[in-house]
Amino acid sequence: MEIKNRPRRNRRSPVIRNLIAETALSPSQLIYPLFLCEGKDQKIPIKSMPGQFRFSSDLLLKEIAECQAVGIHSFALFPAINESLKDSLAKESHNPQGLLPTTVKKIKDLSPEACVITDVALDPYSSDGHDGIVREGKILNDETVEVLVKMALTQAQAGADMVAPSDMMDGRIGEIRKALDQEGFTETGILAYSAKYASSFYGPFRDALESAPKFGDKKTYQMDPRNAREALLETELDIQEGADIVMVKPALAYLDVIQLLKQNFSTPVAAYNVSGEYAMIKAAAQNGWLDGEKAMMESLMAIRRAGADMILTYFAKDAARVLNR
Repeated sequence: MEIKNRPRRNRRSPVIRNLIAETALSPSQLIYPLFLCEGKDQKIPIKSMPGQFRFSSDLLLKEIAECQAVGIHSFALFPAINESLKDSLAKESHNPQGLLPTTVKKIKDLSPEACVITDVALDPYSSDGHDGIVREGKILNDETVEVLVKMALTQAQAGADMVAPSDMMDGRIGEIRKALDQEGFTETGILAYSAKYASSFYGPFRDALESAPKFGDKKTYQMDPRNAREALLETELDIQEGADIVMVKPALAYLDVIQLLKQNFSTPVAAYNVSGEYAMIKAAAQNGWLDGEKAMMESLMAIRRAGADMILTYFAKDAARVLNR
């Protein structure tokens, strides 16, 4: 055959394929979400997320040290709060002696170089299981933002490198930024969940924190999965209000939205490879339906290829080990 252009020439060896690879992934681009629990010497398996656990602070410190040894240095913390501490106003969310702030202090004392990212949302602390204050079945925006500001300040005081508002209340980035600056936390970053969708892929996460809504759903504040242009509006507002990094959640089902943000904004873009996406691959691999390691790496590379500068993923530790081979 007389074929002038043969693209296969650039695929004929691993060395050549690596030379022309358009996308790269390294452990430094991965953020490991970790679940906290009260007590000591606690490592509680999460049934719907094989390989993931709730850690008491003593064992969490050991887990972080293991992650740092393989090149993971950024961690997003999510606390599982005892039911007895939950109320309708989520007051425990800004208790300086609470589970999250005290754990942040321990991490920063032991590993000051670790990047600690803390979740800002009421659902783990709310007796209603929603990201905001509930009154007569409605999620109140402005009243919720007041609590989120207190929560972010408490986390910054504990030593968090970044606070990550995941609630999707209007105006919360601006109010948090203003409060942080007024209190002298000008170097505390804000990683904004800018395009967080009302997704069906969050189920295992809610199992892990026992934070599912007690009624209704989250569609009045999280985004409609049918919309992409709306993500541009939400992201633009967050950047104007002071977000340092913007995020799309979930990742795999919203690769087009990741690409949209990357093409339209110069602010770094994060993506959250969420619990349901993780659990699907794990379950299929356990049943022998696919190669779990290859599916993991292909998924993470797809998220990077779409434009994510960093990825929050429960695969972080396993992926780092593969990348270090």
